Amino acid sequence: MNLLLEIENVIEKKGSDFELSKLFKQYIKEYKESLPELFTKNQGKDFLVRHTKKLDSIIELMYKTVLRRAFGNYLPMRSSIPIAIVALGSYGREQLCVHSDIDLLIVYKDVEGYNCELIIEKLFYLALDAGMKLGHRVHEIDDLFKASTEDVTIKTSLMESRLITGSPFTWHATQRELNKIRLHEQKKFLLAKIKEAQERRKKYPTSMQPNIKKSVGGLRDAQLIYWVAKTIYGINSTKELSGAVFSDEEYKEFRIALELLYRVRSALHLITNRQEDRLLLEYIPQVSKLLGFKEQKKLASKVLEAQWRINNFAQIFVKKMVRPFIYDAKHIAAFRRNRLQKGFYEYNSRLYASFKLQPQEISDLLQLLIKLKDKDYRFDAGFLHQFTITKISHPLEDTTYALLKKLFKKAHIASFLKLFYDAGILPELFENFKKVMHLPQFDGYHHYPVDIHSIKCVQALENIKEPFLQALYNEMDEEEKLILKIVVFFHDSGKGRKQDHSEVGAKLVVQFAKYINLNEELTKRAVVLVKQHILMSNVAFKENIHNEKTLYKFMSKVGDAKNLKLLYILTYADISGVGGDIYNSFNSKLLYDLYLSALEIAQNTGRITDAKKRLLIEAKVKNLDEFKELPSLLQKKILTIESNLFFFKHSPQDIINIAKIAKETKEYSFRVKNVNSLSIEIYRRIPLNISYLLATLAHLNVASMEIFTLFDSIKYFKIEFIQNVDSNVLVEVQDIIDNAFDMDKEVKLKNVNIKREEISIDCEHSLTHAELAIHTANQIGLLAYVMHKFEELNINIITAKIHSSKHKVRDSFLMEKQNDICNNVEKIYELLSDNTK
Repeated sequence: MNLLLEIENVIEKKGSDFELSKLFKQYIKEYKESLPELFTKNQGKDFLVRHTKKLDSIIELMYKTVLRRAFGNYLPMRSSIPIAIVALGSYGREQLCVHSDIDLLIVYKDVEGYNCELIIEKLFYLALDAGMKLGHRVHEIDDLFKASTEDVTIKTSLMESRLITGSPFTWHATQRELNKIRLHEQKKFLLAKIKEAQERRKKYPTSMQPNIKKSVGGLRDAQLIYWVAKTIYGINSTKELSGAVFSDEEYKEFRIALELLYRVRSALHLITNRQEDRLLLEYIPQVSKLLGFKEQKKLASKVLEAQWRINNFAQIFVKKMVRPFIYDAKHIAAFRRNRLQKGFYEYNSRLYASFKLQPQEISDLLQLLIKLKDKDYRFDAGFLHQFTITKISHPLEDTTYALLKKLFKKAHIASFLKLFYDAGILPELFENFKKVMHLPQFDGYHHYPVDIHSIKCVQALENIKEPFLQALYNEMDEEEKLILKIVVFFHDSGKGRKQDHSEVGAKLVVQFAKYINLNEELTKRAVVLVKQHILMSNVAFKENIHNEKTLYKFMSKVGDAKNLKLLYILTYADISGVGGDIYNSFNSKLLYDLYLSALEIAQNTGRITDAKKRLLIEAKVKNLDEFKELPSLLQKKILTIESNLFFFKHSPQDIINIAKIAKETKEYSFRVKNVNSLSIEIYRRIPLNISYLLATLAHLNVASMEIFTLFDSIKYFKIEFIQNVDSNVLVEVQDIIDNAFDMDKEVKLKNVNIKREEISIDCEHSLTHAELAIHTANQIGLLAYVMHKFEELNINIITAKIHSSKHKVRDSFLMEKQNDICNNVEKIYELLSDNTK
């Protein structure tokens, strides 16, 4: 398409503005369609520059077209028309991505003979009608300074100005104003940009699905470096400071990281055909293919590494550049009083180091950390810089390992581990971490890559929020705390290999134990803990923890009571370090119950049968004063409740409370709690439409469900949900429960797909109970569907354990061996996998 020739034809024929915009629109459309091919040949910054230059040529041609229409054959020289068209923002930096807005600044001098406002208006209409996504500002030259003082965003965008076309005289006058703007209130502007960055970084932390633009270490952090450098030094490229503010090698590594982010962001825009800056899991296969990565995890890992590199560079050198502007002489005396050693200071729990210091040996830096008061610290950029450039020789010396051991004996080291991560020396100090640095975990469970998850786990260990667990931890001696902290930090270091990560991790922890001269007993315990670090959560969340076979099998792997205590706290730290609300009150209760039940077994040499356990609990119930005050008939009814599991799952006090409410129940009663999570307790003598109840509440995630027959034909239901609900929703829940006692109520069940091979039935679970397990895809309404099928089969469910991740569920149901169900297993398989309803 010869656009210039066709434009001339339209103008000569005195065609309409619509015809001109149509020509440009078609030309832009054809250009955008060619972008994927262009990207395969030129990626990264080169692609962005080429794209920017193409848009420059289109805007220049649009401006020329508008002038041609306005002046006809009397067109003056462009330099004489007092208008300059200027690129701003990423467009000004020649970093404009495919679907980003095109930010323009039109600067003009109001000369009456030229009618500049009409020309500018025509240009905007042409660009918008041609389908260009414009963000624009229009200012007279003399108004620029005033506009820049109105908002920090306006000043920022003006600092990234670049002439596209127009009068060089107008542009020179504009540049004088821009320089004046740059020098005005520099400190105020710099502090505002740093505060803005801090707020953004809190909103977009490091993630396995990062925002390429806004996340910590994203393009915005790279831009912050430029804005700060431009304000202070008046440079046009960050590269101009290489060899002055930072070394050539440091800048080279920064640019390599930046180049990858440019490539990934452009690929995201091209793949999604919109302004998409998030590297979501669903986009990774296409982005990997487009960028030539054979392994999808490799791409994700490289992006995380690139963002780490940019974050490190930005943290250090932004502070280094702005330090003269935030220097306050009144703090000098305080810093002198808090000097740690030459060039190092501690002030308000923040550690500082002079940028003028030569690189220090790692042993000296570790000694410094060990001598500090035992608490959490924050770190200034100079201090981070010292750890980034420190000298570390390999293999590590024995003295270095001795220092690391001392460090692990401190009560607070999570902030130091994060410092090592930010400085890039974590794998240098802990060889175990070389394979797991920036390693993503796309399992629908973990929120962080392995390295950050490991640090978060140590942080959780040092800030235990549950009093019972904190008391257990406080009871430990120094050696137990040492081994627990090492295991919490290293438990996932075996990932990133083909073998089972628990087995690999156990070998790695033995190696580290040898380096720090850990004794044989502690080393053996460390091996057991790493090997079994997911055992407790798996058993607590997926199995019947009140079954004696389950408990004995569990303890056979754990070993003894000391290991059980260590594993309990390790499990707490591991789940707490996952992120989000994965560790919640429901999980806490399951782990606590498993710990107490397993501890009972660990402390008894003789095998405890279910019958013996029941007698022990009954004795505790009968010893309560409140039980003794009950009528003898009610006492007898409580002790003749058939289900052992009812006694195992409830405390003696809870057993009495439940029995009292049951006795007073006429037709039905219920209680709803909504503290940490929603919980519903129902007592009923009349039938309950359980499938209606569950189907109506299918939008809430069920954590567990209990169904017990008490006495006098009273059934007790308890349904616990993962989350709580708003107070206005609580009223609605209560209405739903009331309606569930109308057996004529029906609700259309969701379409659920369960395959036969996803169902397993164990009729040998115990003498009185069978277990049915369903491992299938997570689907809304699954539990309602299953309970509906159980009702059709007249199966009496005692308890249900619901364990779900984002994509999968592992539900297990304990059912009474009645109605000859174990002779009708095939019928159960058929009915549950019959998806025709």
